[in-house]
Order: sequence, then C-alpha cells, then structure tokens
Amino acid sequence: MNAPLLAAVIGLIAPTCALAQAGDTLARPPGIEAGDATEGARLVADRQKSLCVLCHSGPFPNPHLQGDLAPDLSGVGARLSEDQIRLRVTDMRRLNPDSLMPTYAALKAGERVGAAWRGRPILVEQEIEHIVAYLASLKE
Repeated sequence: MNAPLLAAVIGLIAPTCALAQAGDTLARPPGIEAGDATEGARLVADRQKSLCVLCHSGPFPNPHLQGDLAPDLSGVGARLSEDQIRLRVTDMRRLNPDSLMPTYAALKAGERVGAAWRGRPILVEQEIEHIVAYLASLKE
C-alpha cells in the first residue's frame, strides 16, 4: 500500500478508535434526556434508520450483515466516554473531515446524503442519546 493511501486509511479510522484527545467531546444538549440503551441497541441494528451496521461490526444481531468499512464497536464504551461517543455519532467530521461517516444531527451545506434525508437530520437528538447510551454500555 502506498504511503498517502495508508495515511488516508489511518486518518479515517484512528479518531474513532482513539482514546481521549483535547476537544473531542460533546456534552448532551440541554433539555434532552439521557438515552435508553435498549432503544439504542434497536437503533444501531436498524439498517434503514441509523445505518450503523452497514459500516460497523460489533455485538449486534446478524453478524453476517455487518459492515467492515469502519471500526468494530465491540468494547467502545471501555475506550470512549459518553461525550466522546456523542461527538462521533453527531458529527465525526469535526474530528476527521475525511470521515465516511455521515453527520447524523445537522447537515452541512453541500453534504451528500440520500434523498430521504435531505433537509433534515438523519437522527433526532434523543435518538442519538439512545445510541450513545447503548454504545457506552459496550464495555467488553
């Protein structure tokens, strides 16, 4: 693999796998309740709503349908805090502008998304909190 391509691949996955870094957190928005891990598990496994399992693998149903383009999320709750997970789910591109992960909460001008999601967020804030609660519970 050539050096520029290797650097690009590492740049895509390293921020997701990395432990704490300065400025890599996002607090829960005011007025939004803590998430429910059971609902988060349902959302993560939903291939049409959250899209998580299209790219990520982990301790989710139907392992044969899970993706391998992004890091395995097994044990992510042991590696990252809720605030770090929230930032990655909300807008991974704040950490890595070249990330393939979509911006789930707020679309930016010119962002390429499917027609069903144009003009609205992919997930509402409470759904993000459910996913955060679930992923934070994955300690092994």
